[in-house]
Amino acid sequence: AQLFMAGFLPFSAIYIELHYIFASIWGHKIYTLFGILFVAFVMLVIVTSFITIALLYFQLAREDHRWWWTALYNGGATGLFVFAYSFYYFFHRSNMSGYLQLSFYFGYMAIVSYAFFMMLGFVGFYSAFTFVNYIYGAVKTD
Repeated sequence: AQLFMAGFLPFSAIYIELHYIFASIWGHKIYTLFGILFVAFVMLVIVTSFITIALLYFQLAREDHRWWWTALYNGGATGLFVFAYSFYYFFHRSNMSGYLQLSFYFGYMAIVSYAFFMMLGFVGFYSAFTFVNYIYGAVKTD
């Protein structure tokens, strides 16, 4: 449930732009809204950071100190949603058929989804690391 929420909320911030990007890459359409794409990317990074910090706060409130990998997974969960959306796009929005197009499409989408997972996982981990250092740096030990 935690990974679903961590991936769904940032994905919902970018899925409209993701459709246009898929249409321009796989559907031979021209993409011209690069300013809106930049705003969507900034929004994706901010939402991923905030969701990861919120889920980390709830994890630390449960006194679960093993936050390192969960912060990476929570941040990168959007990459799984991007890969799931690639299935929807392939079967319902594109006109691709055949084994070669299938393997080419899903091979590249697996690489792109892994890149999203690693990029947003780093954003989630770094924001969680900064948050933990801030909250435990304020604790005074006498």
